[in-house]
Amino acid sequence: MTAPPADLAAAVDNRPGPAGAGGSITFDLNGQPVTVAAPPAERLSQALRERLGARDVKVGCNAGDCGACTVLVDGAAVCACMMPVNQAAGRRVETLSGLARHDAQAQALADAFLQHGAAQCGICTPGMMVAATALLRACPAPDAGAVQEALGGVLCRCTGYRKIIDAVVAAGAGLAEAEAAPQAGPAVGRKLVRVDGAERVAGTAGFGDDVAPPDALALRVLRSPHDHAAFRFGDLEGWAAAQPGVALVLTVADIPGRNAFGVIQGFEDQPVFADGVARFRGEAVAAVVGDPAAIAALDLDSLPVAWEELPALRDPAEAVADGAAPVQAGKPDNILCRGFVQRGDADAALARAAVTVEGRFETGFIEHAYIEPEAGFARRVGDRLELHVCTQAPYMNRDSVAAVMGLPGDAVRIVPTAVGGGFGSKLDLSLHPYLALAAWKLGRPVRGTYSRIESMQSTTKRHPARIDLRIGADADGRLCGLAFDGDFNTGAYASWGPTVANRVPVHASGPYRVDDYRARTRAIHTHRMPSGAFRGFGVPQSAIAQESLFDELADRLGIDRLEFRLRNALRDGEPTVCGQVFDSGVGIADCLEALRPGWAAAREACAEFNAEAERSGSPLRRGVGLASGWYGCGNTSLPNPSTIKAGIRADGRIVLHQGAVDIGQGSNTVISQIFADALGVPVEMVTRVGGDTDATPDAGKTSASRQTFVSGNAAKRAGEALRALLLRHGNVAEDAGIALTDGRLALVDGGTRRALDLAGLPVDADGYVFAAEGVYDPPTVALDGNGQGSPYAQFGYAAHMVQAEVDLGLGTVRLLRIEAAHDVGRAVNPVLVEGQVQGGVAQGIGLALMEEYLPGRTENLHDYLIPTIGDVPPILTHIVEVPDPNGPYGAKGLGEHALIPTAPAVLNAIRDAAGISIRRLPATPDRVLAALQALAAGATQG
Repeated sequence: MTAPPADLAAAVDNRPGPAGAGGSITFDLNGQPVTVAAPPAERLSQALRERLGARDVKVGCNAGDCGACTVLVDGAAVCACMMPVNQAAGRRVETLSGLARHDAQAQALADAFLQHGAAQCGICTPGMMVAATALLRACPAPDAGAVQEALGGVLCRCTGYRKIIDAVVAAGAGLAEAEAAPQAGPAVGRKLVRVDGAERVAGTAGFGDDVAPPDALALRVLRSPHDHAAFRFGDLEGWAAAQPGVALVLTVADIPGRNAFGVIQGFEDQPVFADGVARFRGEAVAAVVGDPAAIAALDLDSLPVAWEELPALRDPAEAVADGAAPVQAGKPDNILCRGFVQRGDADAALARAAVTVEGRFETGFIEHAYIEPEAGFARRVGDRLELHVCTQAPYMNRDSVAAVMGLPGDAVRIVPTAVGGGFGSKLDLSLHPYLALAAWKLGRPVRGTYSRIESMQSTTKRHPARIDLRIGADADGRLCGLAFDGDFNTGAYASWGPTVANRVPVHASGPYRVDDYRARTRAIHTHRMPSGAFRGFGVPQSAIAQESLFDELADRLGIDRLEFRLRNALRDGEPTVCGQVFDSGVGIADCLEALRPGWAAAREACAEFNAEAERSGSPLRRGVGLASGWYGCGNTSLPNPSTIKAGIRADGRIVLHQGAVDIGQGSNTVISQIFADALGVPVEMVTRVGGDTDATPDAGKTSASRQTFVSGNAAKRAGEALRALLLRHGNVAEDAGIALTDGRLALVDGGTRRALDLAGLPVDADGYVFAAEGVYDPPTVALDGNGQGSPYAQFGYAAHMVQAEVDLGLGTVRLLRIEAAHDVGRAVNPVLVEGQVQGGVAQGIGLALMEEYLPGRTENLHDYLIPTIGDVPPILTHIVEVPDPNGPYGAKGLGEHALIPTAPAVLNAIRDAAGISIRRLPATPDRVLAALQALAAGATQG
């Protein structure tokens, strides 16, 4: 995407979209008068984006819930999606792009956002910065409380808000933190700003809904209103002919290839269009394509389709009951797959344990709630298809679309746009095949954007879990048997269900030594939308059960909860529950030790507060909770390669083909840092080419905390190989330096500087005089029938501590402070590490306290609650570095780990404060109050 034209008034007549009734509306936009012909009630956001090219105004909900579209109208922050364009007449409208060019406070904010890592995926950044500009104009030096108040209407799903608060406070105070530009010396370990950060704070990053050409047609999808229904169409051709502006109606009959897709080979069971039977509310049955204005105004309910609602299995217990009909016809039952790990004899160990605890824990569907809904466009280029989409997995998407279209893989090109958050759900196909079919048939570009409701209805969710767990310990507090049984609701289709079922048994022990262990899981089909990947692949659910019962075990034994965990923590040279032994790099004890000072201080402070509250009759009680987590980086016992390519052009330009999609986590920056150090050049000398499948090799999907580890290793190998070619060409020593001299590449060997004459060298097909490729696939060993083997080449480790306040009269929970210790092996970029940790913590808070997706009831960001800027307390991040021998420069993955310990730590803090154990999440006030009342009733009866 490019910035809006400098001369907006001159560009009006060329803007897409028909003029609406109601005459012309004139207002000032970023300092220039503009006139638009639009219906008076059209959303200001629509007029700004589609008629005036102001694509820096983002749309996340069209309901005033997310604040991404925030603009200033006469200096006041408003949601542009909730303001009719006619109300802007004669007024002054400012968007981020204008503020970034002309406003000194906005420019200071941009610098602060970059320096503090406050812009991650970047989709909420325009709204945040616009609202913050309004604040700084009114209050030039705000404190954190003022920032929270002013930005409370803008949601962020990536950062955890704390870096945004820090950035706004710093902008007001004129402070800086991170290095604005690389300096001499290695890049790894430095607080360098994001290499793609400037476009995010300027509002010029092109997301999925920003990049379609002006002549693109539009597409909308018709979806099932029922959990389970048979359906049949009437005269679709006649209906389409009667609708002005409709060019095409697509159904299953239009699919030239395979009407099925999926993310795991052998489990491609989800149809592009349902064929006669819809198996979940929101499943696609048809798509309509045509003129954008006509498609936007179209009543999809007018399509001639007859529905017959059928009995639905909504809960796994119903789905596995005797006599339950298969959700998918032709399958013997509703169990998609099972997972199993066994080591020793769990039952015998539990029988001899001095103390045992047990419990059932339940979690519901959790929505990813990224602020950018699924969006993109497709076009046909000769006999090839080209899709520009928000995605976490370009090559996987390419191959899936090709199969649907009946084309060879190289006939489909995926060009990733900027991605406004993913967290796992943008691995799966969403609107890709609909756009591809329409563009192929019509020979015209076709764009599509899911509404917020449509996104929430139809895309994957975190798997609901029902976990039964029993754990024992001996009198000395050593773990003595663990038996885990978990059922996971995988919905109507497989998606990542097999991964969850197989990953959870490997992780359900937590990062502890358990010699006698058994874990069994089932992924179960129901008539619900598919459950898929969501930051942890089921491990956060298992950690809730395991870490909650650890507190109960420690208390039964009279052992401090931190000491209990340290006593059982895995150490170098000790076997995991899969029998895998790591000689080095096991950092969980280091994480727990990092929390020790805070743990002691927090325990004392809570005790003093509670004593005073009891004396004064206050209903408030405070507690502190602790939990640990671990996560294996990459696929479970499966090939997991990444390929990174790099080259040097004749003009000395160094180009890195970096296909690891950055969804906000910072892979563009981290992989550039690793590559630059391996080559031996500053990061600013590296030009990056993104994950275009025509231009960049496959760096694998952005999931499973694999990119820093796997793609980082591939980038390191590519940099080392390219360096070797250069040094060999220059015939210099291995420790020679690489530099730019007067725009020419030079080698510095001792006191000698030798400029390289590259112009006379032959170039390859990609235009490089030197080129190299790095490939890395983590060494793993397949699991045997008992789950024994080496499923991951490395694990990352974490421990979180939460201080919380519970109102015993209302059941409300307020978080006061969180400490998060993470062993990342080597912090390639400490600012990005902190950002990942804080963002993961925020999602863990949502899992613990407020988030539960209920189909048909919480299908928007008003009824489905995610943490706001006021819900996330101060977070102290302890960066622990226990190098991993397989990691690039010792680095370990981080993305999933940041979430796993938070929810159990919150639940343990509630238990510490109020004496109640919450086992059905989220711990909403009504559930907390019910538990308090049950506790009081039990005490009274006793």
